[in-house]
Amino acid sequence: MTAVLSSDAGTRNAPPQHFEVRRFDAPVGAEIVGLDISKPINDADFARIHRAHLDHHVVVFRDQQVTPADHVAFSRRFGPLEIHVLHQFQLKGQPEILIVSNIKENGEPIGLGDAGVYWHSDISYKPKPSLGSLLHAQELPSQGGDTLFADQHLAWEALSPELQKRVLPLKAEHSYLAKYEELRSKNPWRPKLSQAQIDQVAPAIQPVVRTHPETGRKALFVSEHFTTRIVGLPQDESDALLAELFAHSVKPEFVYRHHWAPHDLVFWDNRSLMHLAAGTPDELRRKLYRTTIEGDTPF
Repeated sequence: MTAVLSSDAGTRNAPPQHFEVRRFDAPVGAEIVGLDISKPINDADFARIHRAHLDHHVVVFRDQQVTPADHVAFSRRFGPLEIHVLHQFQLKGQPEILIVSNIKENGEPIGLGDAGVYWHSDISYKPKPSLGSLLHAQELPSQGGDTLFADQHLAWEALSPELQKRVLPLKAEHSYLAKYEELRSKNPWRPKLSQAQIDQVAPAIQPVVRTHPETGRKALFVSEHFTTRIVGLPQDESDALLAELFAHSVKPEFVYRHHWAPHDLVFWDNRSLMHLAAGTPDELRRKLYRTTIEGDTPF
């Protein structure tokens, strides 16, 4: 079971913050209202936050008017942070933050503008995929920009017993490069990868069905963005099975659609969910900051 990092003595004895956890009227998700992540959070309050994250899989911390350093410090309470392979889009002075943005300055993109255009779970292409990601709104468009989250525990539970039995023992390959050149050809955002960057993202083999290390619940763990093949199956059979799982895993009855509000900080569990960016009109500016927490080897 994954352990929550312990706090220091000053944080442990901090005064309580009075906040509410409110479940959404949706298949998944909740909001946390009244918490300020820039202030010390004692262990009891942090345990409530951690529990809400496990119970609801995606939690929205409202009105977080905080600095990037606050964002990073809060994220670290949950575990060590990943440095994204696209170092070109690191926030200056905070390499743990990936800039997600469609904004250009001096003709060059300041961030990854096409992040999340396919359903995926973050960093599933590494041997230890991400535990979770925290995305903080900096600049929001007047329309568009929604993010969708699909509960993969519900997706697994809704499979027929026959299909559950078929896919449970299977493994699949995940690759960061699966759609990279396709995206580069369509969009101006993605830089050409260096050989050093390519070496950082060698394909990984993952279970098709993973077990959450903290709750023990099973979840589907394949995505249209990163999953390339089922190990040991002929390509045509692999393609057909993956297409069936991809379509099933994002049915509306599993999905919460997040409409961003100013200063939202959204924290999702990559062990439980997939997510998708719904898109933003090109002429409208959008900028968010993302941290990503290291996870465990799936089983």
